[in-house]
Amino acid sequence: MVVKLDQIVPFGRTFDEYSKIFNLSDADFKKAILGVGDGPASFNAEAKRKGIKVTSIDPIYQFNKNEIKQRFDAVVDNIIEQVKNTPNDWVWTYHQSPDGLKNNRIKALNLFLEDYEQGKQEQRYLTQEVPFLAFQDIQFELALCSHFLFLYSDQLSYEFHLKSLYEILRVSQEVRIFPLLTMMLQPSPYLDAIIREFTDKGYQVFIEKVQYELQKGGNEMLVITKSI
Repeated sequence: MVVKLDQIVPFGRTFDEYSKIFNLSDADFKKAILGVGDGPASFNAEAKRKGIKVTSIDPIYQFNKNEIKQRFDAVVDNIIEQVKNTPNDWVWTYHQSPDGLKNNRIKALNLFLEDYEQGKQEQRYLTQEVPFLAFQDIQFELALCSHFLFLYSDQLSYEFHLKSLYEILRVSQEVRIFPLLTMMLQPSPYLDAIIREFTDKGYQVFIEKVQYELQKGGNEMLVITKSI
């Protein structure tokens, strides 16, 4: 096993990571984007500077910036130590090393914290969580789910995944989910059933390789799109 996690950890990714994780194009950046479970990612903050419209949801946004930082500080060293103890389970082409990974997570956190209060005022950070979202049908064109669904298959049931994806696809035309591996470096046990479910319901469903890999073998995302 790679990293032992009893709960979802408050780690966030940068704009550049999101771009590679989800194969985001210039055309994608013109869409109304929903970030599902973004946590303390700097994707929203950096997107705002670039004139890109992103709405992030996460239950962690019920807390203030100091409380979020405390939650990050409480887990980061333990996780990085576990990563250092399992060197063969990781690919270091992007982050270069465990310390590089830690520095990039701190960078994302700091950019997020700088933007957090203004972003909450602008309703770019909303305290919501799947499987129940307070948005209109097809309010977004693209939803991105980073390091939540599938990754936490041990903690979240198949029924939770199914209800969450149906709800995301109620409010968005398309969803992209990354990674497709669990913390055990195995494909999520729910993946095949989810693909069958949405394919049978007439959605366009496919797996696509991406430009990012940290977990060894974790370089694919699932794309589910409503048929037009």
